[in-house]
Amino acid sequence: MPRKGMRSVFFKPSPLSFPSSSVSMPSSSPRRSFSDSLMEENIEFARSLIAKWDSDQSNYANITSLFNDSRREARQYLDAVRGLQSAMQVLVTQDSTSQKLVDAQLLMQVAMKRLEKEFYQILSANREHLDPDTVSSRSSTTERISVSDYDEEYSEDESRFAGDSISETERVSMIAMADLKAIADSMILAGYGKECVKIYKIVRKSIVDEALYHLGVEKMSFSQIQKMDWEVLEIKIKIWLNAIKVAVETLFSGERILSDHVFANSGQIAEACFSEITIEGAMCLFGFPELVAKCKKTPEKIFRTLDLYEAISVNWPQIESIFSFDSTSAVRSQAVTSLLKLGEAVRTMLTDFESAIQKDSSKTPVPGGGVHPLTRYVMNYITFLADYSGVLADIVADWPLTMAQSPLPESYFRSPGREENPSSKISIRLAWLILVVLCKLDGKAEFYKDVAHSYLFLANNLQYVVVKVRTSNLGILLGEDWLAKHEAKVKEYVSKYERMGWGKVLSALPDNPTADMPPEKARLFCKSFNAAFLEVYRKQSTWIASESKLRDEIRVSIASKLVPRYREFYEKHRIGLKRESGSDSVLKFSPDDLGKYLSDILYGKGDSGSVSSHSSSSSRHSNRP
Repeated sequence: MPRKGMRSVFFKPSPLSFPSSSVSMPSSSPRRSFSDSLMEENIEFARSLIAKWDSDQSNYANITSLFNDSRREARQYLDAVRGLQSAMQVLVTQDSTSQKLVDAQLLMQVAMKRLEKEFYQILSANREHLDPDTVSSRSSTTERISVSDYDEEYSEDESRFAGDSISETERVSMIAMADLKAIADSMILAGYGKECVKIYKIVRKSIVDEALYHLGVEKMSFSQIQKMDWEVLEIKIKIWLNAIKVAVETLFSGERILSDHVFANSGQIAEACFSEITIEGAMCLFGFPELVAKCKKTPEKIFRTLDLYEAISVNWPQIESIFSFDSTSAVRSQAVTSLLKLGEAVRTMLTDFESAIQKDSSKTPVPGGGVHPLTRYVMNYITFLADYSGVLADIVADWPLTMAQSPLPESYFRSPGREENPSSKISIRLAWLILVVLCKLDGKAEFYKDVAHSYLFLANNLQYVVVKVRTSNLGILLGEDWLAKHEAKVKEYVSKYERMGWGKVLSALPDNPTADMPPEKARLFCKSFNAAFLEVYRKQSTWIASESKLRDEIRVSIASKLVPRYREFYEKHRIGLKRESGSDSVLKFSPDDLGKYLSDILYGKGDSGSVSSHSSSSSRHSNRP
């Protein structure tokens, strides 16, 4: 027999509820006779249907589900229960001690036992279709199609819900939810709500607890977490970050939708069920971040702490909506508490990070004047912090920035014209941390014996900072003004390096390279230049410009100042020196050789072999006329 729709079955008036005109009524009391006849027929109809599905009397009923066997008969069963209840109300008014009332009560107990069994079977058999993922994913469909509308559509054409607009899983889920609601309404109305609720709580709580277990949510004490190695705890945090997303968007959301639907006619029962089913797991889930926040704090842990903060912050609107009941206020409070504790932990770690920079006491100069490990560590750290700028802005919104005495003005780290909003506050704080490390580097530059080397060191490190800022979210936070200011500072350091590092070489040449002078004087200039250039070359072959772009710019700049001037001197006095000594061997370098030598510097290799190589090249050039 084809299955018919729920609307015709569930809401079509039963012919047994309204006796036909063929029923005879004594003329002496027509109203009473009609009422009595209606009551008796309702009881008898209920008796026959309830007996049919009494598991104690029928093996078929014992192994078969009423709602799966015949949905029309299932609706008739619920109608019969309502009719029986109406009859019992009439009997109470007539004689509260009558045998008929006792029999009706016993019959009602059997009916409730059957509905209790059906309720449990639907919940158990449809675990897959009533899992929170399915329920939450089709919430929009539920909003569009009310239960009554669905029943009506199902009655007229069940196949319409198996089409493209709704999946089979969603269709079965909607049917199960409608059945559960119908049974719950019937049992609650008959005074058996406690039995219905008990079954619902047991089954649904087991589903929620099992889901949380599979998500990796486990109840842990602070002492357990405190004893964990950070690597182990970090794995736990990663598991938790996935768990909160699924739990909020699917598990708890779906459970709230289901309980609100099944017990739609009793808000208090819906609240009690949802609260008891989810509160234990939710408290465990949202309590974990608070325990992490209480653990020992080191700057390296800040990023996972920010991940935890961000996860709660992003999901907070849904958490607040799902756990909006008074009975679930503890869940909301726990989420807020974890958020506050995580924020405090982040602020502590930021303070410790700044303190660690200022306390760095390493005095060994970086070989070649390259990028200091402190610079790399701090900038990588701050770059990652910039990726959390939105969360950090919330955390530091009301946290005053206490700045120690600095050798640089506030304008060095505070961009002009920025409004005092949460976003600018985090920008200022990050700029301040960069300033702290730059000031520390100023002190470390003094460990270099050669002043030029110290300026190269400062240029290398500031260039590293600028590149890190420009190629990350820091560039957006700090802005073009900040970048332009610090790029100009790099150029200033480079200029000072060139002046201090190459001034002696340039001063070895005459102010006017093309001026006439005796060969002997030209020879002295030439010897002085050779000695100065080789000294600087050998020294700066061990120095380094860490970034290739910066290295090329420095070499081009040095060459532009040195080679043209030397070329003028070389061309002017080469022939004279040859006549005076019979050879031009005193001219160890041709102008082209200088460029080749300069191409060797600032790699930090210290390859002295290149000197002899280029010297051989200049010897070949010396034979030219």
